[in-house]
Amino acid sequence: MSNTNRYDREELKRLLAQHSLKFGTFTLASGKTASYYLDCRNLTLHPKGANVIAAGILERLSAMPAMPDAVGGMAIGADPITAAVVTVAGQRDLPLVGFMVRKEPKGHGTGRQVEGPVSPGQKVVIVEDVITSGGSALAAVKAAREFGLEVIGVIGIIDRLAGGQEAFAAEGIELQTLLTVRDFGIEA
Repeated sequence: MSNTNRYDREELKRLLAQHSLKFGTFTLASGKTASYYLDCRNLTLHPKGANVIAAGILERLSAMPAMPDAVGGMAIGADPITAAVVTVAGQRDLPLVGFMVRKEPKGHGTGRQVEGPVSPGQKVVIVEDVITSGGSALAAVKAAREFGLEVIGVIGIIDRLAGGQEAFAAEGIELQTLLTVRDFGIEA
């Protein structure tokens, strides 16, 4: 069996550089212009990338004082991360479930904004691909809290070092990331 079931930080850097990091002029979701773009969907939907990311997130979760009950985040970006983490957790016989946060509550059926096998009172970690200002993950935190979940942290794949850390700290939430842009020689 390959070593994709353990976290290999250097492999994640290599895969991210190969599949996700692009240089040029790009307009970000925030409206700001940047000289590089990180399209982590190319990595979270890649077989090796998904496994390395899941292993890295599980390593971070295992280092917490207590393993959370669930991981999840804002649809659609966090969905493949959540699926990968839950799949690898299942292979390791860990009782970790996933959930997703809709951008808006459903207008039919149960009308829920938080979907998945979670219940109020459970401890959860929000997962995210790229952390810039933290806006998307903070929206997921808000929805999870409104649902009654206890958010005990946020784990992202890469931090652009553009204010996300401070935004989470202001909400009393610890942000951890597997990498930062400095790992690629980019200064924020």
